[in-house]
Order: sequence, then C-alpha cells, then structure tokens
Amino acid sequence: MPVFGGLGGGKRSAIASRAAQSAGGQGTGAPMRTGYDLELVHLTKRYGDTVAVRDLNHIFAPGSYVCLLGPSGCGKSSTLRMIAGHEEVSEGSIVLDGQDVSHLPPAQRGTAMMFQNYALFPHLSVRDNVAFSLRMKGVDRTARHRRADELLALVDMTRLADRLPAQLSGGQQQRVALARALVTEPKALLLDEPLSALDPFLRIRMRAELKKLQRETGITFIHVTHGQDEALALADEIVVMNNAVIEQAGPAREVWARPRTEFVARFIGGHNVISLPQGKATVRADAVSLASEGLAATVTAVEYQGASVAVTTRTEAGEEVLALLPEDSFYAAPRSPGEAVRLRWDEARLHRLQA
Repeated sequence: MPVFGGLGGGKRSAIASRAAQSAGGQGTGAPMRTGYDLELVHLTKRYGDTVAVRDLNHIFAPGSYVCLLGPSGCGKSSTLRMIAGHEEVSEGSIVLDGQDVSHLPPAQRGTAMMFQNYALFPHLSVRDNVAFSLRMKGVDRTARHRRADELLALVDMTRLADRLPAQLSGGQQQRVALARALVTEPKALLLDEPLSALDPFLRIRMRAELKKLQRETGITFIHVTHGQDEALALADEIVVMNNAVIEQAGPAREVWARPRTEFVARFIGGHNVISLPQGKATVRADAVSLASEGLAATVTAVEYQGASVAVTTRTEAGEEVLALLPEDSFYAAPRSPGEAVRLRWDEARLHRLQA
C-alpha cells in the first residue's frame, strides 16, 4: 500500500500551503506549523457522582502529533470528546487559538474529529463523503468537489473517488475519513482510536501514513489510543492518563526512558519495577542480563520474539523481573521455566521513581 502522497506534479495541497503561509514557511520541506495553541485549563468532566476527567491543565504544542495514552476508563476519550464539543464541560475551559471554545458547538470550534468507526455515509460516493460538510455549509457543487479532490489527492485516493464505502478496504475507508475530517481546514484534528479496527499489519502501515500526513499539513493531531507501541511510533508528545488525571506528559522517548510513576513504568512497557531500601526504581528489560552472580531468581516463562527472547523470572522477594536478551545470547546458554538464574544490571541503568 502506498504512503500518502502530495498533489500531482509535486504541488502541495491547499491546506499545506495555507499552513506554510500562516507560519511563514518558505517551502524548505521542513514540517510546517499552523501556530494554533490548544490549552486545557482546569478541565473537569463529571457523570453524576463519577469524575471521568479531573482538573486537567495542559498545553498542546502547535503542529505536533500528541497521543493520549492510557487504559480503558482513564478519561482519555472523554477528554477528546470535550475538545471536539461532543461532551459538555463540567468545569474549566478549552482554549484554542486564544479563544475559549468550551461552550461552542462542534462546527464552530475549529476542530474536526475522526471517529473510531469512520462513520462514512454508505449511499454517498467517496468524493461526496469528503465534500459533505461543505455541502452543509452551502458551498456550490463545483467548489466543494474541487476541494474534496484536493484532499483525496493528499491521501492518495483520487482513483477511487467515485466508489461507495462498501467497495473500499478498511485502510481505504480510513483515508476517506481523514480527508473528510481535513476538508474544513481544522486547527486541530482529533482521532479516537483510529487504528483499532484494522488488522495488525495494516495498522503498522497506516500509522506511518498518519504521521506523514500530519507533517505535510502541519495541523495538530490529538490521537487517543491504549496501544503503547502505537503511541511511541506516532507521538511527538505522549500524555499518559490514569484515573481521570495526567500521570505524565512529555516527548515519547522521555516518557519511555524516564517514567515518573510506577503506573507509567508498568503501562508504557519494557520496564521492571524494583523495590530498593530507598524506594522503588525501574530498570529496562533490555538492561537485564543472566550472569553467574547477581540477584537470585527463578525462570517462569520464556518467549521467543525473533531478534530477542523474553525471559520472565521471579525473585526470592516475589517480584517479577523481565530480561529481554538478544537471540544469539540466549541460545548460547538457553534456560527453561523452573531453572534458577542470577540477574544482573548496571546500577547506572536504574531510574528512581517519584511515586
């Protein structure tokens, strides 16, 4: 499947050109920036006595790809729907481009939302699906089709413009939904688990295309997911949520390498949480090795993962420790469940947790 392409003949799309102009872009090929700030100010959502989102304060960097990451029920989808205007704000404000949009209807906010099920109209062609919101605004047929064709070219769907949604694959339907969301030139695009309905292979291909599209348009993308790999692959910034609050936010590499809390360390994956006299710390699974001396443990599981082998162990204190070993290293001295081993890591690789 080809990745998203620009317009024919090397021309940039109209949306990308306007983004460049607003940011003073010079066509250098660098990511463009729209300059639109999005800020959550003491944002709270209640459903009766249940607090779904509690006092969030966060600024999303203009023109960035942000993933809201967390388990089911953590508040990430409620946050996204409040930004979109599909859920009422209980307390606080949503500020976009200097304007409080908290009480504006969705169509007046300057945002667009791509739903999990894509919500395409089955009786409309691909082109008419993309142009639908312009039709509702009274844009004449020629102008709205021209605009729809620009977006279909951006997502490499021009050749399928006359087909119905039922004649498209899942990945193609997703591209149409993206083009439809972008046709109104939103200041921020909101994506609610957009890859969850795709098979694993297509999911990996499509996340590369999403990232490329975000860079081409320069629009802020806010993407809700519970997939750690998805967030790490896509995000300029990861916002980890748990129990209605933000546990940690920062660049993807920082959140993964230096989790602040035990929850973030366990949820983001690839970390062992170790109890020390001074408190808890993490050590990455790929920093743990099997050695002749070290912490006594028993192998509980061995999982071959291709280039590496995951060896799960349990220490005498009852803590589970994962060692991610290179394939060649493991098979030079293979281990089986039930065997006693010694675990070793460089003390410099320990990372102290704040909570």
